[in-house]
Amino acid sequence: MLTQTLRKLEREGLVSRSVTAGVPARVDYQLTPLGESLLPVQRAIKAWAETHIAEVHEARARYDDADVRQCG
Repeated sequence: MLTQTLRKLEREGLVSRSVTAGVPARVDYQLTPLGESLLPVQRAIKAWAETHIAEVHEARARYDDADVRQCG
């Protein structure tokens, strides 16, 4: 699954892949400039998640409680 995801990111131009011959072969991935341009967005999402994690947990608990009542 990881390999498939990395290949998709490579196809989209977000990462570059380099293979070094050896036993076993070594494969390295690196963000491209396009991939690096996403870092501010990713950091903003991370900051949002860290700020609102308690609210997310509360919402999950409310949903799960309501789901149990409907099923039970």
